Amino acid sequence: MVKISTIKKSISLEYDVFARPTDLSAADQELYEIAAAALPESYSPYSRFQVAAAARLENGEVVSACNTENAAYPMCLCAERAALAAAASRQPTAKVVAMAITVKSPSQVLAEPASPCGACRQVLAEHEQRHGHRMRIILRAEVGPFYVLDSAADLLPLGFSSDFL
Repeated sequence: MVKISTIKKSISLEYDVFARPTDLSAADQELYEIAAAALPESYSPYSRFQVAAAARLENGEVVSACNTENAAYPMCLCAERAALAAAASRQPTAKVVAMAITVKSPSQVLAEPASPCGACRQVLAEHEQRHGHRMRIILRAEVGPFYVLDSAADLLPLGFSSDFL
């Protein structure tokens, strides 16, 4: 009998948790407020799950976006990717230094942040790689704490990147 050797590894994630908006820096608080203000603009007639994002560019400009659903589900636009696209349209070479993301559920008041979907995690991480700059991610639901991550790549451990190509 051949014994197979195994190596166990683990992945851990560190992030900051802030109880109140006033615990955030003034810039992060403002960014979250801009995202929250965009939430009612969500076009989500099918899931009624609203998502909004606001992205701060390195020059201080902020762009916001919300999710846009479509009856053909694969054609839906996530708020995070829409915000990155809007930022790239305005300032193609500008780095996004921070993004605030907020959500609202039709069936319950969420007290914990919802993390971006897998596709958005990939796009956020690749945006960081493309620009060679970390993007702080601020997550919050309707109420409850803020989760602040130092990098979008933290959302996608063992992610696929252009380094593999």
